[in-house]
Amino acid sequence: MDAVRVALLREVLAGTEWPAATRRFAGALRSSVVPQGGGLLLVGTEEYEPWHLAAHLVDEAAWSGQPELNPTLVRHQVRPGDPAHLAVGLGRLEAAGRGETLLVVAPKQPGSGLLERVYGARRAGAMVLSLGDGDAELSGLAHEALAADGDGVDLDTVQHLVSAAAGENALPPTRGRRRFRDRLSRLTDHLTAPPPSRW
Repeated sequence: MDAVRVALLREVLAGTEWPAATRRFAGALRSSVVPQGGGLLLVGTEEYEPWHLAAHLVDEAAWSGQPELNPTLVRHQVRPGDPAHLAVGLGRLEAAGRGETLLVVAPKQPGSGLLERVYGARRAGAMVLSLGDGDAELSGLAHEALAADGDGVDLDTVQHLVSAAAGENALPPTRGRRRFRDRLSRLTDHLTAPPPSRW
């Protein structure tokens, strides 16, 4: 989905929680991976691999000048002969630790094996983020969770909004005399926005 379509989607969703919620989640993602120089692990469930989100994050990393957004796709089934970038299995989650971020995308309840690995990664110091249907166990393990369960917005749409927001640059500050409410609003926007680009 290109920037124009994302902008149209945000316009359609204006007045709902989604534009702000996805920007907040993307900000948590960026603030987790950018200072660490990367270390983003992306995993889905046995039935659902987040290929689409991985591709969008690679694009956003290139367009925004934030290579730290490039994810390592962790797969449940790795076959002999898979290219190196598709040959990372679940064992990688067991090696995850401090300085790494684990983004779990689960449209349905993840299996107990995945939850155990996510729990192990969190205990070892990894930052855990989750996108999904609001599963209580996964959300409880995550430092930041976003559930696609309201206003008719599906998980694919949420992934588009999150990936686009992850690559956004911060808005320039406005000039001139502002009222207290304007300053408070600006501070809120600043605290919930993704960090500025290094460019």
